[in-house]
Amino acid sequence: MDKDNLFKVLFEQQKDFRRISNLVNRDSVKKVRDLIKLKMPLIITGVRRCGKSSLLKLISEDLKLNENDFLYLNFNDERFVNFEISNFQDILDYLIKEKYIKNCYLFFDEIQEVQGWEKWINRIKGSFKIIITGSNSKLLSSEISSILTGRSLSLSLFPFSFSEYLNFKKVDIKKYKLDREIELKIKQEFENYFEIGGFPKMILERNRILLMELYENILYRDIISRFKGNLIKSIKEISLYLQSNVSSDISLRTLSKISGIKNLETLKNILNSFEQSFLFFFTNKFNYSVKKQIQNPKKIYCIDNGLSNVLGFKFSKDSGNLLENLVAIELKRRGKETFYFQKKGECDFVLREGAKIKEVIQVCYKLTEKNKDREIKGLLEAMDEFKLKEGLILTYDDEKGFKVRGKKIKVLPVWKWLLGS
Repeated sequence: MDKDNLFKVLFEQQKDFRRISNLVNRDSVKKVRDLIKLKMPLIITGVRRCGKSSLLKLISEDLKLNENDFLYLNFNDERFVNFEISNFQDILDYLIKEKYIKNCYLFFDEIQEVQGWEKWINRIKGSFKIIITGSNSKLLSSEISSILTGRSLSLSLFPFSFSEYLNFKKVDIKKYKLDREIELKIKQEFENYFEIGGFPKMILERNRILLMELYENILYRDIISRFKGNLIKSIKEISLYLQSNVSSDISLRTLSKISGIKNLETLKNILNSFEQSFLFFFTNKFNYSVKKQIQNPKKIYCIDNGLSNVLGFKFSKDSGNLLENLVAIELKRRGKETFYFQKKGECDFVLREGAKIKEVIQVCYKLTEKNKDREIKGLLEAMDEFKLKEGLILTYDDEKGFKVRGKKIKVLPVWKWLLGS
């Protein structure tokens, strides 16, 4: 790539980046602020279109960076089509020519589009503060950190949390416990969030075509492109099955029957690609034996309720499973290590910290006389197993507390739990 043309592109990208405004603040900004103090390259991972590029702008604002304190580059720009490895040195020359400060920030979007990028990053990482985002068919963002030699840090970004969604909608939640009108507004917005999910553009435009197009992008560019062409039909069938069965357990034997794929290693690789693309994630059944955890069926969750609503093949909406899916997403966002527990009954989530289970959570859409015994039975089994005195049941809108066999059970609406109650 001609050096003069490269300089023009760098100048224009920086100018366009500085013009971005009116972004919704993300909870991850504070996490980034803490991580960059460790002076290692930071890799921001996440599903496509969850706001990774916008997060870079928010970080620059949070750090109060001036014009020459940082350089933003988006390598997913057609003007970089002739970019060569020698042009990396030209970028450093540009920093000197334009008088960027020493040890400035370098924000890289889609850097994996360029061959040899990791060698360059490894060479300069001691001289600059580097933040990288990216996810495409050439290299999933979850794999970027694994090919950087030495140490780097990773941060997962998700679609909007409920509090971020409310911030987007300009709903002030600070005094909702005192203001009945604000509480009602939050409940109304939770109905929408529960249905459409947290992808920023979907929240803005409310058009299901956006989610369908996003799904096709992830499926073909991040997953199918990694396998032989004769597996396309099978992968699509597996994906449809997973979307239609969120919050349910799955086994390789079932997926083999559905897809016609007999090779279990191929099935494992497909599921791994779904997880690496951040479209789905899985939880193990709790067992003290790690080997049995791996062998037992896993529970499947989708990264966003909106995707599951739009793409899942259901004759009627399974609100209970979708509510559990929403809780699973939030637990993953909070960095919790989760399992499901099953004996005679089932408990949806057991949360481990270190060597101990610290919390157990049951999720049901509504606690009724018909399902109360079943839901409490599964929760109590888990509480007995892990010697816990308190348990939590999350519902759509029920709130109460009671004791069973001397154990305290709290029932809380998911929307309140999402806000930190």
